[in-house]
Amino acid sequence: MHSCSSDVAVSDKPRGKISRRRLLGRTLSAAVATSSLAVPRFVSASTLGLGGAVAPSDRITVGGIGIGRRGTYDLGCFLKQSDVQFIAVADIKETQRTGIKARVDAHHGNADCDTYRDFRELLAREDIDSVLIATGPNWHATAACYAARAGKDIYCEKPCTKNIEQSLQLADTMRRTGVVFQAGTQRRNLPHFEFACMLARTGRLGKLHTVHARPAGMKTKMSGWLPEQDLPPIEQVDWNMYLGPAAYRPYNKAWLDGFNFEKGGGLTGGGVLEWGSHCVDLCQWAASADSTAATTYHAPQDGRIVAEYPSGVELVIRDDGWLPLGSCPVRFEGDTGWIETGDSGKFVLSSPELLAGRVVEEIGGYPATFHVRDFLDCVKTRSQPRANAEAACYAHITCHAANVAAYLGRDVQLDTTTYDFIDDEEANRLRGEASREPWQL
Repeated sequence: MHSCSSDVAVSDKPRGKISRRRLLGRTLSAAVATSSLAVPRFVSASTLGLGGAVAPSDRITVGGIGIGRRGTYDLGCFLKQSDVQFIAVADIKETQRTGIKARVDAHHGNADCDTYRDFRELLAREDIDSVLIATGPNWHATAACYAARAGKDIYCEKPCTKNIEQSLQLADTMRRTGVVFQAGTQRRNLPHFEFACMLARTGRLGKLHTVHARPAGMKTKMSGWLPEQDLPPIEQVDWNMYLGPAAYRPYNKAWLDGFNFEKGGGLTGGGVLEWGSHCVDLCQWAASADSTAATTYHAPQDGRIVAEYPSGVELVIRDDGWLPLGSCPVRFEGDTGWIETGDSGKFVLSSPELLAGRVVEEIGGYPATFHVRDFLDCVKTRSQPRANAEAACYAHITCHAANVAAYLGRDVQLDTTTYDFIDDEEANRLRGEASREPWQL
């Protein structure tokens, strides 16, 4: 069992590091260079990258932070990739640390997966290239910024941020450190959603005027308190680390099970952010708005929140009136056509001519495998993945602002230069929140 004291420091700058891939590559090269002077040795095909295996020097070493419900699924997607070596996990729960270690060790056929209670110890390792962050939403942005400052590339589950201020901090940190960041909005890498966004972005629907998103609930309330229960030993559950940057509250096991805890800015109970970080994100992509957010947000009326982008495109967030195409549906409408699609993998077009003979693969169930592959390829090429930090930042800002309008029950106006609410002190108090020591970003 590993532990870490609270005075662990992580540098604000990406560190020069020798990754496990590069170190093994140098070692193998040196071995080959001196082979004529050595006794002949037998090297396994997998070590050399033969027989379809990936050589150790070409593998991406990955560590996991907070691998619980969703994280175990993500982990499976990573382990399916032949160029991934998962070598460490950090989690505040002992049962999750030991469970993930057992699964990873069985997959790799060794006992090499190390466990940590404090994720900063994992980030201090020079041999880890990338991290999978799948904690609760309370930790996503903070852990991602710590990881970026430690020079790690990041796959981070959604919602990625708790409020508007965190969204801007996340994008700024990723830009300054130069790491690869992929938000867990995996629908950006599914063929039918990609096709729908392509039609909207390229003018195939005519001039785009409306994009529709389904958040699956708009109830927004403040995170509360539960009755205090006896605190388990820190080795079993590190409650202080679980709370992290969030305001203190006494221990109750229900919080660990995800009971309405800190979905965003202290606002919870569903709201636009939970599913909106998927479907509003797709609307942003379709509206070519990955570098901005909607400006005007109207109070919920008849089960809808309507917002407008600077381009004049209207965003309609609604729960009803959808075709039976599965969860997380979106609809894009232009002057000459429309398309609607969802998690079934199917879509409906206003005219079959929009298909133009194209075959779009139907993949239902929103798998993340393609999204993980996009991330890993970008780690190797140092290019931007589809759900990069800037795209995630502004999609989340749009969701947060819509949540503020829903919570206050009135219209709000966002300045897309400063991302403050215009002449609205009450709304601006919901723009950010204080973080507990030592977790300020």
